[in-house]
Amino acid sequence: MRYYLIVGEASGDLHASHLMTALSQQDSDAEFRFYGGEQMRKVGGTLVQHYRDLAYMGFIPVLLHLRTILRGMKRCRQDILTWKPDVLILVDYPGFNLQMARYIKSHSKIPIYYYISPKIWAWKEYRIRDIRRDVDELFSILPFEVDFYEKKHHFPIHYVGNPTVDEVDVYLGSSPADDSAFRADNGLDSRPVIALLAGSRRQEIKGNLDRMIQAAEPYTRDYQLILAAASGIDDEFYRQFLEQTTVKMLRDQTYRILQHSTAALVTSGTATLETALFRVPQVVCYYTKAGRLASLGKKMILKIPYISLVNLIAESEVVPELLAEKMTVENVRHHLSSILPGGSARQSQLDGYEYMAQRLGPPGAPRHAAELMVRMLRERNGL
Repeated sequence: MRYYLIVGEASGDLHASHLMTALSQQDSDAEFRFYGGEQMRKVGGTLVQHYRDLAYMGFIPVLLHLRTILRGMKRCRQDILTWKPDVLILVDYPGFNLQMARYIKSHSKIPIYYYISPKIWAWKEYRIRDIRRDVDELFSILPFEVDFYEKKHHFPIHYVGNPTVDEVDVYLGSSPADDSAFRADNGLDSRPVIALLAGSRRQEIKGNLDRMIQAAEPYTRDYQLILAAASGIDDEFYRQFLEQTTVKMLRDQTYRILQHSTAALVTSGTATLETALFRVPQVVCYYTKAGRLASLGKKMILKIPYISLVNLIAESEVVPELLAEKMTVENVRHHLSSILPGGSARQSQLDGYEYMAQRLGPPGAPRHAAELMVRMLRERNGL
């Protein structure tokens, strides 16, 4: 069968590539065509356009590149209708993908599957109308979304597991912990590690990294601070924060750093889930300017009690969240001390991680999704 996929960022490229591999295992005649990236290209098929050519964030960048974005959307619509796939699979990236779903639904009978369902439970809940109208099957990677979609909005959804569980499981299975080798490879001494994961965007790093370092600095007699550098950020940008500090920066080793860490300071995002799956106690840090105003905005706009995936999945405050004006050096330092060995909150956090992992379920998200998709498509096509 023919599968057309659309992603809009690096994480979607990775998740889609794993799904494509699983689809190929379920369907030996699978053909792929996609708006995606390098990870998907490695699996095989035709890359129509790279996601980075259209992935602009923020009002001004989108406005400046509006003609390029609109041209890319038009090309995508035409390409889908010309190729006539057996299914269109949308991966996250709701701003683009929901518009594409609406057009394809109104101009064809191509079924539309959405893998990694839009996070409308956080904001823009009105998008449920678009999903109800244009999406045939919805596939979730977060267990709490089942109640949100099915109980609140009476829209069926398939929970297939979480691909981050797969990624961490594969890493741990192929990379046994060799602490001596890790330290020798990176010029580290024998002190235990506190990991710093300060985000993947310049604005996030600018707001968080300096405060993280200041908060952890008093512990450097007994611990060494390791910064996991984001792939899209150059060394020069980091240098302004690392001068006059003892922080060691490592690239392309985030999982390896976590595997050998005692605690972590983490900017909210998928990194909080990854840190939890490595069973590393953490403090979630997310500084923003105009902190009180940002906190008020969160209460007015966001419809969720937590910002970290760990707490959202566990449905309780497993890890401390220091958002906006609460993200001070003093607060971070206080919570960091409580999760280091002997700290008052360390064991309760580790216990919370176990509950979170139980809710996520075992590895196998891409395989479960592929099995469902292929079975439903074959039934639809009378195969």
